[in-house]
Amino acid sequence: MKKLMMTALLVAGLAAAAGVARAQGGAPAAAPAAAVAAAPAAATAAELVDDGTGKAPAIKKQGVGFWAVVFGSGWLGVVLWIGLFGSGAAAVYFIVDCSIMVKPQKVMAQSLIEKVKAAMAEGDVLKALKACESEPGPMASVLSAGFSHVEEGYDIIQEAVGTAADLETERLMQRLTWISVCANLSPMLGLLGTVQGMIMCFENIATGAPDTGALALSISQALWTTAAGLVVAIPAITFYFSIRNNANRLVLRMEAMTMELIKDLRNVEVVND
Repeated sequence: MKKLMMTALLVAGLAAAAGVARAQGGAPAAAPAAAVAAAPAAATAAELVDDGTGKAPAIKKQGVGFWAVVFGSGWLGVVLWIGLFGSGAAAVYFIVDCSIMVKPQKVMAQSLIEKVKAAMAEGDVLKALKACESEPGPMASVLSAGFSHVEEGYDIIQEAVGTAADLETERLMQRLTWISVCANLSPMLGLLGTVQGMIMCFENIATGAPDTGALALSISQALWTTAAGLVVAIPAITFYFSIRNNANRLVLRMEAMTMELIKDLRNVEVVND
């Protein structure tokens, strides 16, 4: 009887050990099945690339390039990007052009000042007028306006000089205004691109089963256009105020120098026929 009980306990222990072994051996088999089920989902976000070394394949992430954003935003998006590129190119052109134009040598050439001083020292107004005609520029135009009214009295000369100076200042500022136009236009184009991108985004969501790729592309369009508008606007507005302040200083110097050059005309006698 005792031997029979020992045999039963031994058989029960062996059966339990076999059950545990089967349970431990079945767990690894479930993991590959789960990995196989998750593989298609991971493949949508990354691409497996075999590097030929026999090691585990590397994962190559896929992203959306800049040109995909530009041409994937529809005809309106392409037009907006053309406008942004054009605004940036125009801003660069006018910044360079105005930087060259608003220089002391361009506004009030030293050679012209020396010639006019020499002519006025001799009392030869006609020679000073010819010197202005030989070196055209803002200051030459202002001086010519004064010398052209030399026979009408000093008050008329001052008025003519002031009017000519205002006209030349306006001409300078009109050129500078184009930089300001580019600086204000580019953020507006970027904002319009942002609105278009958000409209496309919500249209995708409204379908009920949104495409995550198209959704991300719409958001990229919104952000890229905003960034491009700011990239154009920030340098343009900085250069605009810098060049404008320089132009205002030059205009004040030009007016002061002009009044210094024509002060000898106070003694000119007006002869009435």
